[in-house]
Amino acid sequence: MKKHLASLFAIVLLVVSCTETIDTSNRYTFTEETITSYLQKHEQFSEYVKLLGVVNVSKYSESTMLQLLSARGNYTVFAPNNDAIQLYLDTLALKGIITEPSWEGFTDERKLDSIQHVIVFNSILDAGNDNDYTYQTSSFPEQNEEFLISNMNDRKLSVHYGTNPDSIFINGIYQLSQTNRDILAINGFIHEIQSVIAPSNQTLGDVISSMVAEGDGGFVVMAKLISACGLTDTLSRVKDEKYEEMYMTGEIDPELPYHDTEQSVGYLPEHRRYGFTLFAETDEFWSQALGKDYADITIDDVRAYIRDNNFCPGSIDDTNYKSVDNMLNQFVTYHLLPMRIPKNKLTIHYTEKGYNFQSSTTYTIPVWELYTTMGKRRLIEIYEAGPSGPEGFYLNRFPTLDNRRRGTYKETGCDPDKEGIHLDIPEDMGSLSFVNAIIYPINRVLAYDNDTRDNFQKMRLRYDVAALFPEFMNNDIRIDRIGNTYTRHVGIPCTSTYNYLEDCDIADGSLFYYLSGYKCGWANYQGDELNVVGKYEMTFRLPPVPRKGTYEIRYLIGCGSSWRSMCQVYFGTDPDNLPAMGIPLDVRQGAHYRYLLSGSVASEFVGWQDDTDDDDFNAETDKKMRANGYMKGPEYYWPEISGSPTSTARKRDRILRRIIVTSTMEPDQTYYLRFKNVLDNEKLQFYMDFIEFCPKEIYDNPMTPEDI
Repeated sequence: MKKHLASLFAIVLLVVSCTETIDTSNRYTFTEETITSYLQKHEQFSEYVKLLGVVNVSKYSESTMLQLLSARGNYTVFAPNNDAIQLYLDTLALKGIITEPSWEGFTDERKLDSIQHVIVFNSILDAGNDNDYTYQTSSFPEQNEEFLISNMNDRKLSVHYGTNPDSIFINGIYQLSQTNRDILAINGFIHEIQSVIAPSNQTLGDVISSMVAEGDGGFVVMAKLISACGLTDTLSRVKDEKYEEMYMTGEIDPELPYHDTEQSVGYLPEHRRYGFTLFAETDEFWSQALGKDYADITIDDVRAYIRDNNFCPGSIDDTNYKSVDNMLNQFVTYHLLPMRIPKNKLTIHYTEKGYNFQSSTTYTIPVWELYTTMGKRRLIEIYEAGPSGPEGFYLNRFPTLDNRRRGTYKETGCDPDKEGIHLDIPEDMGSLSFVNAIIYPINRVLAYDNDTRDNFQKMRLRYDVAALFPEFMNNDIRIDRIGNTYTRHVGIPCTSTYNYLEDCDIADGSLFYYLSGYKCGWANYQGDELNVVGKYEMTFRLPPVPRKGTYEIRYLIGCGSSWRSMCQVYFGTDPDNLPAMGIPLDVRQGAHYRYLLSGSVASEFVGWQDDTDDDDFNAETDKKMRANGYMKGPEYYWPEISGSPTSTARKRDRILRRIIVTSTMEPDQTYYLRFKNVLDNEKLQFYMDFIEFCPKEIYDNPMTPEDI
């Protein structure tokens, strides 16, 4: 079940022996049709109706899907007609899965139940209590983008539009009827579909193995490299079965306690999924680069190409391909991210300056996201230029921006060697989207060579805190556009015996919430935050730096609430023995006041003064604040989304950056930050929005001051 039955499921999961029954007393009594009543009255759906009548809502439920679709809710149903179901049975018979193309062709009762479940659950999107996410075709996602909610089989479906404007395909394969769609029922929309939606259950590991065995698929060379590095099993992971068991048996409480300021509990994720994104050079590229047919290209051919071009400096060129120090392993894993990133989340458009997501139709300034790759941890950037640069998404693009104090922040040019690698997203991404992964084709070599590392070294590295943890992307937590209570207040399990977030240790006594400000007007970068209460103590593994050097680590303080807290910061390389960094971090401190539950207390030591028309004066103010360990918020984003935003974060005296660490850092070393509560009031909140790594070459450059 989806969101509107979450509370019911919580009870069911704690008492496994119980069964759930849909309360049909709340069915609509109006004269309009429910989804069930409409389907029952139209003969072309008679086979589908039979399936709805035999498939239960869940293995804990006595109620059928037919009953569910007659009750309150918000559903989008891609209803296969009788011909579509017969075509599906014909296909199963041709494959030898059943003995004849009918329901009598099933010799295994479990297989029959599974196929019926596949047909029904793949055809329905359940938006719970949120009627904003019942989809008519006019509100479908854009080309190759996914619906915001999963189907009831826990799979994401995407949309492809044909050359005919009325041609719409789900996952690029399953065509909607051009004449029988957008049927409005009381509890949702119905779209007749001409073939059964049955997305492949292949994992990226399955696909890699298949390409190697069959020598076909468009990425055979990359598949050989991945297989040689021993990554196939890793890329076959779908869900953490330990978490599934803990959640289903109630070993983990499905809710965190009530959050005082959000007035809601924190709903724990139903799953802990694994995910992957592969940026892969095509076989066509490799054939041109090496002058051989892709089928004849060997591992040694690629090794020589990597070595000759110094694509992996500092690596070891031997045949121990499974080692993270090996040259081939480093080349391959730089193409992999440990999260499944759909097209509509490659970059996050939400609060960047000049853009109002509620009313804008065009983007304004460049937007990018920084991630840490698999294998030997290195940086990769996904970039979108906006109106002043090339269209589409790029990897590792380093253009010149108009970043003067009163500049536009748009691209003014880009050196040929810094243009980056364009993602060649095909018109139909359905064939490159799998249960746990997405492949994005590229036609230039992606490598973490010396030039790439140098370019990152000249860049201020800003991370939305949720981008640090792949689990937020893999489990539809990050940038969830639905915005209901269930998705806005997500809890993260807090137990010393199990880490839901691989890169974060959370001590007992912490209550860890991911809060989304979508539709709420919060003053947050990208609209979300981590919010922790209790006797909190958290240790984060930080992303790597590109080169050895001195870096400032900065923490954004958003002190818009009197419920903020105070903590000690620790930093170092040994997570079990981290030294304290200076005095405690006071997240209650604004430019002019400390915001306490008892009231605001004047506090002017930060050195803030409003910007004026005199940029020399403004620069001097920035210097004074830096001397006190503070910086204004960035000019880059709006700290509000309601109405027509006019004030950037730089102009808000409750939004500050605090310099919490200044240290020499090594690119091959792993660093950690710890935040530990130092106050007795355990209801006060630790807040985290974004962090920055800024190299000394930027913040202490006498020729080119750091841009605002």
